[in-house]
Amino acid sequence: MSEEGVSDLSGGASESAPEPTVEAITEAQEEFAEMEVDTPLVGIVMGSKSDMAAMEPAELELNNRGIRCEVRVMSAHREPDKVADYARNARMRGLRVIIAGAGLSAALPGVVAAPCDLPVIGVPLTSRMSVAGGLDALLAIAQMPPGVPVACVGVDNPRNAAVLAARILSG
Repeated sequence: MSEEGVSDLSGGASESAPEPTVEAITEAQEEFAEMEVDTPLVGIVMGSKSDMAAMEPAELELNNRGIRCEVRVMSAHREPDKVADYARNARMRGLRVIIAGAGLSAALPGVVAAPCDLPVIGVPLTSRMSVAGGLDALLAIAQMPPGVPVACVGVDNPRNAAVLAARILSG
């Protein structure tokens, strides 16, 4: 202990370590940005396990392009907190684009887009209960309120969503 009652943890040396310079910090950030990591860049989400087969072409297209992705099932209606947490934390986890497939009321893309600042691509899906061949889901995704943008691809066309995600990532 020193006279003031504060322990000297430097082993008696009176000099402290030099503070890193702004240049050194910037250089380190640039090096980290160039490093390859296994973090997915695209999140693929859908409201139900029954949507898995319909959304598989998105995952296949991204894999064929060498773009890492993750696939999750979460319901905007049954698990709204889980969806919001996923969207809020997406950028921090390394995601750069989210593809959200949904049918019927197709709320998932909008619920993902609301708390998220990443591009969200909605894929309207058909089901045995769809109206007019998926028109219900298409309109639900395309008609978002101001400030909550969702890109929308054609009905049952997750492959186009993956192509769009790849173009966003390359830009």
